[in-house]
Parts: sequence; C-alpha cells; structure tokens
Amino acid sequence: MEGDLQRTLGDNLRRIRKQMGMSQEEFADYLNVHRTYAGGVERGERNLTLRSVEALAKVLQVEAISLLQEQ
Repeated sequence: MEGDLQRTLGDNLRRIRKQMGMSQEEFADYLNVHRTYAGGVERGERNLTLRSVEALAKVLQVEAISLLQEQ
C-alpha cells in the first residue's frame, strides 16, 4: 500500500530525473541503485527509510525535506 509521502517522493524524483534529462536506468546508475528499485520509488511502491531519503538527497544535492514536499 502506498502513502502520500511515497507518491510525493516518487513524483519529485521523477521531476528531478526529467530535469536532468536521464532515463530511469541512467538515473538509477547515477543514484547507485538498481533500476527496478528506482522505478519502484518513482511509482511510490517503495517505503524508504529516512536514512535512504537523506542518502538520495545527498547524491542529488538537495535538501531531504524538499523530496517530501509537494511541488
């Protein structure tokens, strides 16, 4: 079951990926995660820990809270 924050996080990651001009596979490589994991996160199917959100934010050079806020 997906929640609002999971969907918001996924939407934000998809937006960032598209702004970077990357495919899901390229983005997964950039984030150093498997492509199916990255796709699941974008679709809001993965329940990430706060540590995982912080790690993604660090790689993307954004504030972690910005990944959880609706744009």
